[in-house]
Amino acid sequence: MNKVMTRTQRTPGSRPPGRRDTRRPPAAPRTASTRPADNRPTAVPPRPRPTDLFADRLVAVLSGQRPVHSMLRHTVGSAYDDLAHLAESGPLRPAHGVRPVVRDIGYYVARPGAVEAFARIGAGNRLRAMAFRLELGPDHRWRCTAIELDGPRASRPRTG
Repeated sequence: MNKVMTRTQRTPGSRPPGRRDTRRPPAAPRTASTRPADNRPTAVPPRPRPTDLFADRLVAVLSGQRPVHSMLRHTVGSAYDDLAHLAESGPLRPAHGVRPVVRDIGYYVARPGAVEAFARIGAGNRLRAMAFRLELGPDHRWRCTAIELDGPRASRPRTG
């Protein structure tokens, strides 16, 4: 059995026929009020710092909004094990319907390519502390190498 594929014939340089999706509403016509003026410079929003991104990701994991394995490629060494251990107890799970949010972030550049950061996490009237370390890898990606919540971690028995 031979496969036959049909294609609409079109002239070279012309565009293919547009998509006709009847489930979508038609696009609104652009008027002078919705079109940006050509002489105005467009402001580019600043890129978030790696500390901001990691703090949000870690809070999402520790509050149960994201699974722990979502941080697998963003952590190195024992940091993933520490994060998994912290997430088991659900220390930032929403209490009384109040989700935890990052209120403030600070950081210290320990050396070029290594940042130690802290974050104040608020949930209602409760305030908690989180600290983490980020290191820049050879592939120019930031990875978390250590994490602590509410002070130094207690020693726990290691298995294996």
